[in-house]
Amino acid sequence: MASPGPSSPPASRSTRRRAPSAASNAGVLPPDVLFDVLLRLPAKELCRLRAVCHGWRSLTMDPLFASAHAARHPDPLFLASFRDDRMHICVADLSGNVVKRIPNADGHQLLCTRLDLACAASVGNSCHVIDPATGSVHVLPESPAVAHLYEENLHETSTSFVFGRVATTGEYKVLRSFAPIYTEADVEHYHYQLFEVFTINGASSSGSGHAHWRALMPRYEGWRYNECFVEVRSAIVIGEVVYFKVDIAYDEQIGLDRIVPFDLEREEWMEVLRGPISDIFFTDEYDNHLEDYRSLGSELTLAELRGSLGLVHYRKYHHIMDLWVLKDFDSFLWVKEHIIQIEPIFPTTEGFVKSLFMLEDGRIVIHFPVTGLLFIYDPRTNTSAQVEMRHLDAVAMYTGNLLSLQVGDMM
Repeated sequence: MASPGPSSPPASRSTRRRAPSAASNAGVLPPDVLFDVLLRLPAKELCRLRAVCHGWRSLTMDPLFASAHAARHPDPLFLASFRDDRMHICVADLSGNVVKRIPNADGHQLLCTRLDLACAASVGNSCHVIDPATGSVHVLPESPAVAHLYEENLHETSTSFVFGRVATTGEYKVLRSFAPIYTEADVEHYHYQLFEVFTINGASSSGSGHAHWRALMPRYEGWRYNECFVEVRSAIVIGEVVYFKVDIAYDEQIGLDRIVPFDLEREEWMEVLRGPISDIFFTDEYDNHLEDYRSLGSELTLAELRGSLGLVHYRKYHHIMDLWVLKDFDSFLWVKEHIIQIEPIFPTTEGFVKSLFMLEDGRIVIHFPVTGLLFIYDPRTNTSAQVEMRHLDAVAMYTGNLLSLQVGDMM
């Protein structure tokens, strides 16, 4: 019987480590497969998974991946200022979960916008533009435009701000208005309203294309300046156009549902729009009285409805909320698209809506000013539900995505 040959020596540990090169890639997915796998995960989970390795962090922070993820997960986010914490602006989802807090050191009022930047301002003429993704803050100068330096009583008035973006240039613009100024000329007493504009170039720019505020030409109707004063805090921005309600305190003779547009790109005033209600207020559809008409202005809210101008009429004593949409600008054609029942869902203490947005799926987000509550109305089921969260001071839609929120207090 032949003796067995010599056996091979056992492989050393170092030899096993150097075995086939493919073994070193065991468990590692090809980049395109990894891209598709991570694309399926919720944004909040991806933010945690960035800590796994440098490659995952690099991939999930890539703008191409962030854009693809936002398209697959169109979960809306919004910016919130809570009444019990005005020192922060929070990014939250529509389940009421706060995902990030951004410092708002001066406690300024959050403006109602639909952008990837936030704007917070005070009536005392201070305004900040904030990038929720990076936490950077652009503090706007308080000094008036050169043309307004010597305006009488200018420093005794309060200010209001509007924030928008010009898509064609990528510029962000802030519109500032001083409260109507009272002055005397010979034997006549009159009021007038001043506007200025400030331009910021790019979302992450810490500088500005214009170092100072620029004075705008006043509105001109026939032979009169400022024939129609506007209520600046009512402003809503849709595309490159800012829409204002008329200020009923100064324009009692004008239709209380009239709307004044301003072209933010060309920086020019446009023709006054007729609203849908004044002409039909005393018809059988409304069957109201003069006293009801005088309160009309305070019951109306302008809204942005997926690129269209909306007008909300909160008819508290009729227990309904009418939602009108402007279908044709030139012919002033309005269509009442929704009639939302107020009772028993919405608070009876409310007299109007502070802000209203329409989501991509058609649901409507409604914020009430007195209670600070947030509701979501679904026109497909004609139902409303309250978002369980702390009481809101102000709310704005956020068009950025969670993956871009790299810096700051992530929750």
